Amino acid sequence: MNHINWMEEVLKRKEDFIKDLQGLLRIKSVFNENDKNPEAPLGQGIKDALEYMLNMGSKDGFITKNVGNLAGHLEMGQGDKLIGILGHVDVVPEGDGWSVDPYGAVIKDGKIYARGSSDDKGPTIAAYYGMKIVKELGLPLNKRVRLIVGTDEESDWRCVEHYFAEEEMPDMGFVPDADFPIIFAEKGISDYDIVQDIGASTANADFKLLSFQSGRRYNMVPDFAEVHVQINSELEKMDQEYRNYLKEWELEGDVSANGNELTLTLVGKSAHGAEPRNGKNAGIFLAKFLQSLGLDAQGQKFVETISSFFNQSRGEVFDISYQDEESGELTINVGIINYTKEKGGHIGLNMRYPVTFDIEKGKAKIEETLKKNELKMENFTDSKPTYVKKDDPLIQTLQRVYEEQTGEKAELLAIGGGTYSRALDHGVAFGALFPGREDVMHQKDEYAIVDDLLKATAIYAQAIYELAKV
Repeated sequence: MNHINWMEEVLKRKEDFIKDLQGLLRIKSVFNENDKNPEAPLGQGIKDALEYMLNMGSKDGFITKNVGNLAGHLEMGQGDKLIGILGHVDVVPEGDGWSVDPYGAVIKDGKIYARGSSDDKGPTIAAYYGMKIVKELGLPLNKRVRLIVGTDEESDWRCVEHYFAEEEMPDMGFVPDADFPIIFAEKGISDYDIVQDIGASTANADFKLLSFQSGRRYNMVPDFAEVHVQINSELEKMDQEYRNYLKEWELEGDVSANGNELTLTLVGKSAHGAEPRNGKNAGIFLAKFLQSLGLDAQGQKFVETISSFFNQSRGEVFDISYQDEESGELTINVGIINYTKEKGGHIGLNMRYPVTFDIEKGKAKIEETLKKNELKMENFTDSKPTYVKKDDPLIQTLQRVYEEQTGEKAELLAIGGGTYSRALDHGVAFGALFPGREDVMHQKDEYAIVDDLLKATAIYAQAIYELAKV
């Protein structure tokens, strides 16, 4: 076969593609703590979705394997080398406000609506059909190709951790769970807490910080904060000062009093923690106001620690500002704030660091800064960055395929987020969201454009063949 029209091969299978995708989308594969058992460690719905993929693969003649009901794979080809494709069939909860059944897989105006249609069941089926086309055309392969199906990408990645503890690591691969053209670099991601123990308190302070709560997730800019303050004087003056502060910064919030206890709330703007500048951090803005009041010593120290991050999201607070050409700037998001006068405080930070940043030296510098301020670091976690050089054969092949199939330049992208490519020793994220398309992942009325999924399938089919034939 001298020339293969990959899109033509996809369109021959369009009806089956849609039918198989709808079948997967109609499975409510959300992690369910109350529905798990030894045979379904993440819940029956997730197990059903994994089995759906494996049964489909068996029917189509692939070699399949279930790995502990946490992951599985479908394989074709032969050879010592292995090409890996990592997708996932778990989804986030559907939430409220849908205009259609979130598990109905209804098609309207060329879009298929369902939770998981774009993240990541639609792209996973596209990758599967890419393999299916190569297999059905009987094309000679010198490598094995394996679609690895994960089931816990939206939570703790227990699926890939378990899978690669038992199974072979691919020599190279890609992840159909992000953006086109190619994401060749993903920053490292570290979460950690700044901890302030109970310290001295000024008994006669006019203002005492009783509690401070803001944010629930390290990787989100908090859009709401609430503080309780004990106030001994000047209630009306403080009320007016706070309202003036909100007006100055074009923020919403409120003040209410119950005896000598004052409650202040502030509404900010949420954003992904990968870029704190895209949001308005409610906790930081509220701390900045409180800083000027002259709180009790313990409370004052806590709000000053938070306020130090005001307009300082690039590591300046710890003197670890850093950027590189490959992946950009280091960022720090203040995602969680918890304080009570009886227990002290915790500030949860989410740090995205460039691929060439020395995380061990950075961590040591953070701890040194905290120690000087009688604070400490706890609960440090680290997901290492992933990076494939621009001249790598994997990158070169995917660029060529993308450009041939779309007629557009295959720009290389670096992101602060994280995909399954972190689980690969040698891999990148490759689609399936095309440039300029709306990103509706995790939102109500999530959808995928059917024609885009078909185009992605053609790209994946050619990519699989090009990577595995040599």
